[in-house]
Amino acid sequence: MLKVSGLEVYHGWVQALRGISFSITEGEMVAVLGANGAGKSTLLGALAGLHRPKNGDITLNGQSLSGRAPEYIVRQGVSLVPERREIFSSMTVYDNLLLGAYHRYRSSKDEVIMDIKKIFDLFPALVGREAHTAGTLSGGLQQMLAIGRGLMARPRLLLLDEPSIGLAPLVAREIMSTLSALKKTGVTIILVEQNTAAALKVADRALIMERGQIVLSGGTDEMMGNERVQQAYLGRARMAQPAVVL
Repeated sequence: MLKVSGLEVYHGWVQALRGISFSITEGEMVAVLGANGAGKSTLLGALAGLHRPKNGDITLNGQSLSGRAPEYIVRQGVSLVPERREIFSSMTVYDNLLLGAYHRYRSSKDEVIMDIKKIFDLFPALVGREAHTAGTLSGGLQQMLAIGRGLMARPRLLLLDEPSIGLAPLVAREIMSTLSALKKTGVTIILVEQNTAAALKVADRALIMERGQIVLSGGTDEMMGNERVQQAYLGRARMAQPAVVL
């Protein structure tokens, strides 16, 4: 479905992505893990058209997205839920959801209204808050709204940037459970997440990024058992070797 080949992105003179290559099949959830500054958000931004690659290619179902405008990429079925949610805080919950479908509202208004109902089914905690100003919601509700807004574009590929950041553990678990449910509906997901353990529980595969490069990739079970991942990202100290008694 998605193929990324030799992707290089610069922020000014600083190279943020260095020859990134990977592919994703339809219906997969792939976690992108790594420390702050590893290039994870830049990768999502490049896929969504926010950062123009200097080299490399991004193809979705055989069609190149490299260098295309974000509006074009949204219309091809790619939707980004950004870090820190970036909702329109002065607008209502309902209007935030409508904006997620801005590119198809005039042509399919009835379908958009139906999709909003589906978002409230997916996130029942938002029910009754349709007319509330989005900025007055709790962090967890704002994250649900941000994901709902992203889904209003009817994406084939959903890009999620740190959906659990700043949330209470119980709310974060609820968000991850919702992502698992979404995956079962056939939505392909790339999940950037600092909570490595939570991401590995819901994803099919994981990519580990360091300094703008993918340094490790594999299935989540393989990653959970990898000593390097355990030490660097799961907080598990290496077991001390027993002393040899002479």
